[in-house]
Amino acid sequence: MNKNKQILLINDLAGYGKVALSAMMPIFSNMGFEIFTLPTALVSNTLDYGKFEILDTKDYILNTVNVWEQLGFTFESIALGFIASDEEASILADFCAKQKEKGSFIFVDPIMGDDGSLYNGISKDAIESRRKLLKFADLIKPNYTEACLLTEMEYKDRGITNEEEEQLLRKLSEENNASVIITSVPFNDKKCCVGFDSKNGTSFRIEYDEIDVRFPGTGDIFSAILVGDILNGKSLPYATSHSMEVVKKMIELNIDKADKYRGIPVEQYLELI
Repeated sequence: MNKNKQILLINDLAGYGKVALSAMMPIFSNMGFEIFTLPTALVSNTLDYGKFEILDTKDYILNTVNVWEQLGFTFESIALGFIASDEEASILADFCAKQKEKGSFIFVDPIMGDDGSLYNGISKDAIESRRKLLKFADLIKPNYTEACLLTEMEYKDRGITNEEEEQLLRKLSEENNASVIITSVPFNDKKCCVGFDSKNGTSFRIEYDEIDVRFPGTGDIFSAILVGDILNGKSLPYATSHSMEVVKKMIELNIDKADKYRGIPVEQYLELI
């Protein structure tokens, strides 16, 4: 168990549905962390419902990080997820740069898109603003679409080669020798999580069978377990495999729920972690 037992979660907060902060906080608490939060947006409900209200909190973030700087607050580790605007990304890049100088471990999930394209409402400017955040990351976790956008490599939904997989990982890592996990990578008619461990310079691939159902928030659950394991001293391959296994079990246990847009009630399944 290493010393990194405090974590700042920077992500959005949904009033209805288990995603982002509301999905991650119970997991980190269960794994023994003292949790701090900085919401990047207040969201009425998960976006899957089609109607929603979002409050961009960039002014609050700017004022908050200024107050924290005046008070001398530092964070042993930071997990960065959804960002509501490019202005927020710029503020948070400056904040992460200062925290990095003080020794913070920084995880970045550059949430921008999926299935080969940016999410609705996300502009191409987001790609460059997320790149700025990667400069300070110790661990990066894009999905395959986001990895292609960040590296300007071609998106191939029918699968990539070993060489292309390695190139994606190395390009994402090269800015500051970060470790990398890329989810949802197509390879030989399978989906995989692929990783590069900067500590020993090795890469790995873990295949999985897709379950034909969608729950919002599963990426946040994956990220929380992954980061928690790493900060608790586990290896990157172990943390990746463990995260995949727990998310799969949670999906299977909730597959018959009528309203999947609410996400997975994480608190009921903490014993799986």
